[in-house]
Amino acid sequence: MHRVDTQIEINASAERVWSVLMDFPGHARWNPFVRSIEGTATVGGSLSVFIQPPGSGGMRFRPTVLAIAPKLEFRWKGKLVIPGLFDGEHCFKLEPKSDTQLLFRQAEVFSGLLVPLFRRSLEGATKQGFIAMNEALKREAEVK
Repeated sequence: MHRVDTQIEINASAERVWSVLMDFPGHARWNPFVRSIEGTATVGGSLSVFIQPPGSGGMRFRPTVLAIAPKLEFRWKGKLVIPGLFDGEHCFKLEPKSDTQLLFRQAEVFSGLLVPLFRRSLEGATKQGFIAMNEALKREAEVK
């Protein structure tokens, strides 16, 4: 198992950050990491997600939505081919500090037989992708 965890403070309301995060078509415009999300964010629903870590051609996967709590949390779980080979549970959390500021956390727990082979990439390009997305979300949400 391996965990990648990032966070950033955003000077915007939870409503504003949530609306940017959940506007799936908008990701292509502002998000350098999660380039597209298609589908409906309902628990048990399936999404089609295209990610592009820095220096990568990118990859598409089809995670299942595990949790959605408006203005608090959005979580999904994806897998590579079959469960147990290389699985990832991805979470976006909004932790309000005030009406106009919050802590945004983006994390993923990777598990499965192939995780040791990808650990270096997870701490490198994948983590950098999370950070780039966090910074872009901050810029997008803080626009007045």
